Amino acid sequence: MRGTPVVLGIESSCDETGAGLVRDGRLLGHAVASSMDEHARFGGVVPEIAARAHVHSFTPVVHRALEEAGLRMSDIGAVAVTTGPGLSGALQVGLAGAKSLAYALDVPLYGVHHLAGHVAADTLAHGPLPDPCVVLIVSGGHTSLLLVRDLARDRIVHLGDTLDDAAGECFDKVARVFGLPYPGGPAIDRTARTGDARAVAFPRPLTGPRDDPYGFSFSGLKTAAARWAERHRGQVLPVADGAASLQEAVADVLTRKAVAACTANGVGTLVVVGGVAANSRVRSLAEERCAAAGITLRVPPLRLCTDNGAMIAAIGDLLVRAGAEPAPLDVSIDPSAPLDHAALHPVARAAAAKVPSWRG
Repeated sequence: MRGTPVVLGIESSCDETGAGLVRDGRLLGHAVASSMDEHARFGGVVPEIAARAHVHSFTPVVHRALEEAGLRMSDIGAVAVTTGPGLSGALQVGLAGAKSLAYALDVPLYGVHHLAGHVAADTLAHGPLPDPCVVLIVSGGHTSLLLVRDLARDRIVHLGDTLDDAAGECFDKVARVFGLPYPGGPAIDRTARTGDARAVAFPRPLTGPRDDPYGFSFSGLKTAAARWAERHRGQVLPVADGAASLQEAVADVLTRKAVAACTANGVGTLVVVGGVAANSRVRSLAEERCAAAGITLRVPPLRLCTDNGAMIAAIGDLLVRAGAEPAPLDVSIDPSAPLDHAALHPVARAAAAKVPSWRG
């Protein structure tokens, strides 16, 4: 195919195996296989089970994405893959598969930071990101406020990050205390629909005048919810009220700090991404507060909020069009990689000599 190449994106950082195909900022097709049901009985993701599931799902997911796009394997012009952060074994499966495809097709390979992929997911629905924009990433393992300019070229500036539990992790842990199923985020959201968000006065962490204006901490909120549940021991726990009040506290803190970051930095666009961006109260409260502050809100559609290969293909497509260097032959993974740039090309050897790119 002529012009900008079709980029295949591979995501395998946790319990979803995703493949997506993007060209010139347009999503052509994608497919996801989740092993969530296999983890549910353990109350959380089991790394070994996740890795084995990726091995079984990798090839079928890639073929399903190609079929949806109406493309052949030979149409792929570049491969992008999540190289971190995430579960080590899961990341290794995705990288091994991506390397194999890039080598067999003789196309360049790009290592991608998982969280940058979440940011890029919004471009598939709403077009290029404004320069600059403030991005709120909220997921099971990460909660961050970022100042983003050119996602493919510039360093990503952290305005604030979580000091302990991320918002999604708080939902998961409290859901277990409340007797709700895994994953906790969707369960809290569903249960909260019939509850009173003002029933329980849960704290709003790090919102005092002397606190970090853009930092997050949800471990205390998790503890407060657990103690509230303990006080009902021997009684019927009003789960719906607890879920609604917890959800309101999380949404309040997230959106309050995000809008404040936009205002303080003179930025007119807020982008909310990550799995918790699918939460109905986070979305609605963000809409209310952004409208009141004259800020444009962008949130990806629900299918692109959770982990998927389309978002990895999207950031790979941006890197290709920006003329970024492909990954070296010995690119490895970094399960705890900080988010500094969209491209993530760690190598297994700390003092590795320069090696040729996939194009030589």
